[in-house]
Amino acid sequence: MSEYSKHTDLELLELLKVSDQGAFSELFDRYNRLLYINACKFIEDKEEARDVVQEIFIGLWENRSRTYVKSNFAGFLYTITKNRIFDRLSHKKVAFRYLENARNFNSMQIEGTDELLRTRQLQQLIEKEVSFLPEKMREIFEMSRKQHLSHREIAEVLGLSEKTVKNQVNNALKILRAKLGMVVYLFPFL
Repeated sequence: MSEYSKHTDLELLELLKVSDQGAFSELFDRYNRLLYINACKFIEDKEEARDVVQEIFIGLWENRSRTYVKSNFAGFLYTITKNRIFDRLSHKKVAFRYLENARNFNSMQIEGTDELLRTRQLQQLIEKEVSFLPEKMREIFEMSRKQHLSHREIAEVLGLSEKTVKNQVNNALKILRAKLGMVVYLFPFL
């Protein structure tokens, strides 16, 4: 039994303020195990609980000249432990949310990239089938769908009747629907 074991917590704190290492060791011996058990109630990882307690005692030593406790040193340590654990848990929650958001963002980028690739492939397939249409029908169809001209405007440009333009667009759609099947429902410009 050391001479420090006879001192109260508050007496040991006063000795600690003048850098008495024996006083610090006594406080450590008194509370290390209790704080560890308490930390384990909040943190399942025993090593992390041990780290929390070590950080508390390191902080106690580093701030020894500024530490002021009026009466209940055990309550003071308990509160510091609880706050340190909540800070760690809060940090973990923020880090977890950040990782989840990063994963979701990456997933969205991959999905967006996949969707873009599929869209391009479908557009190429449609373009290929449009290129097989008879020349005049293809010209009218592209003016309608790509240049967004009305049947009347196309008729004026090409010197055709509006009814002929309408028939050519409808015939082009019938041909493309027959060749492309369900794809045409995915692309409203057909």
